[in-house]
Amino acid sequence: MALLEFDPSKSMDIIPMGRAAIDFNPNELNRTLDEVRTFTMYLGGSPANIAVGIARLGKKVGFIGAVSDDQFGTFVENFFRKRDIDTSQIVRAKNGEKLGLTFTEISSPVDSQILMYRNMAADFAITPEDVSEEYIKNSKALLVSGTALAVSPSREACFMAVRYAKRHNTKIIFDIDYRPYNWKSFAEVSIYYSLIGQMSDIIMGSREEFDLMENLQYKNNDVADYQLADKYIGFGNKIVIIKHGKKGSVAYGADKNAYKVESYKVKLLKSFGGGDAYASAFIYGLLEQWDLPQCLRHATAHAAMVVASHSCSEAMQDAASIDKFINERMDEQVITPVDWKVIL
Repeated sequence: MALLEFDPSKSMDIIPMGRAAIDFNPNELNRTLDEVRTFTMYLGGSPANIAVGIARLGKKVGFIGAVSDDQFGTFVENFFRKRDIDTSQIVRAKNGEKLGLTFTEISSPVDSQILMYRNMAADFAITPEDVSEEYIKNSKALLVSGTALAVSPSREACFMAVRYAKRHNTKIIFDIDYRPYNWKSFAEVSIYYSLIGQMSDIIMGSREEFDLMENLQYKNNDVADYQLADKYIGFGNKIVIIKHGKKGSVAYGADKNAYKVESYKVKLLKSFGGGDAYASAFIYGLLEQWDLPQCLRHATAHAAMVVASHSCSEAMQDAASIDKFINERMDEQVITPVDWKVIL
């Protein structure tokens, strides 16, 4: 039985909100950025990647965000339109803000770094006045990226969007998506992450991100994963996903069932992008009213496919491709029911 019920009368499936950016991925692999001469340009930004992933899976997707008023802003809008993602709520920044640029370093298949340029980032220029209540009212779900909470007026725009979602039974998905850029302090991170976490229906993030949300980022804290899950399920969340990198992750449901997720074994090309692929396939499964294990299996498969590819956004797969990947690896058991108090 699905843990989350979506209103079938709503015309839009999901609206991610937050940053759309540009990724420059190196064409020369297994070397540091200072030795790279050429790059390939892709659409980037976690909520933008998730939007592309869910659209690729056949759902009706919108987007709320701001882009630069230049050729890069045009690139983002055209990229979305070609993939049937609605761009009617994307605004152009008015004060010279520029699209965020991300240079990725693939120094080895298991060692990737990200160098971000985020000064005067256009995505932070979205204002509460740019957020349409009617647009959110007509969507089954709203996804808020934690990065969008770092700076005003983007922060207030997110809270306005969440207010509209709560008012109209639009489900709220909080992708913690922490990036150190632009935040002033860990205390500030904790305040705004926890506020959104208390209003959401689903939270997903790494254990390190949950520690920041709870101001537990010092070493050797004694708070267990299940205690974090209990807390946010107590606030009304139906699903809490806590990731532990190579150790896997645990998904906690409001029905008190928990599942450990292990990764598929693939030849890595890079170590980034898997989280956005994971989120897009997981959300797709929820919209299809799948149970939690089925959502997790497809999410994990999609993540494995994308980390084996050069791009993130352009490597997003359709449903048939993910099913084929899973069927070819039926001997790999990746979803395991576990005790609620499991320790990774």
